[in-house]
Amino acid sequence: MKTPLMLAACAALLASPALAYDRYAERPPVMVSPDLSAPWVLQLGRDPAEVAPRRQAREPKLRQVPPKAQQRAMQRRQANPAQPQLAALRAPEKRTVQPQMNPIYLPQQVAYDGGEKPGTIIIDTIENFLYLVEEGGQARRYGVGTGKPGFEWSGTHKVTAKREWPDWRPPAEMIARERAKGRVLPAKMEGGPDNPLGARALYLGSTLYRIHGTNQPWTIGGAVSSGCIRMRNEDVIELYERVPVGTKVIVR
Repeated sequence: MKTPLMLAACAALLASPALAYDRYAERPPVMVSPDLSAPWVLQLGRDPAEVAPRRQAREPKLRQVPPKAQQRAMQRRQANPAQPQLAALRAPEKRTVQPQMNPIYLPQQVAYDGGEKPGTIIIDTIENFLYLVEEGGQARRYGVGTGKPGFEWSGTHKVTAKREWPDWRPPAEMIARERAKGRVLPAKMEGGPDNPLGARALYLGSTLYRIHGTNQPWTIGGAVSSGCIRMRNEDVIELYERVPVGTKVIVR
């Protein structure tokens, strides 16, 4: 059952129209971004197509230094030697690489079925090998350098002398021949590592030829000499110790 007080309140409400904002005592405040330059604020009310894309940063331009200013800076650097300066770049120096000797010319034990007695030296100037005949059908084989074209020879001789680190006295014919090419040879060169005869020499009969070492081991295996038989220093030292004066030498 409705009381008289409730009826009076309903009547008052029906007498005046009701509005939505009448429910609030005061209107809520409008919130505005504190940064009015924010991109989203500046774009309010504008066509999105009018918004220009963000520009990329430009690279700074290098300031051109006048020639006179460059000259003055160069003079200041020259006047102050303590100031570090850039060194000029130089191309790397080319190194000369000596060719290597073919391993086939290293000393080896090989079979021998020839008719020469043990202790005999046989030199093959075609294959560039020296054989020292041994007992039991064996031979010690060494690689050698032999006479170049025009200086080949063959024959049978004996070892008439042996020298350690021999002096070199070029024959008169060789001196004249090399002088015609513009190269002056000494009349005598003392023995040593720079001597063309190397560490040892075995002289053959009354000829001018020798079995000797060399300071150019990469020439072993070729026709390179003026008739002498070249060996590696290590190999000619070994041969020198194994053969006496009077050993038979056959050059083929």
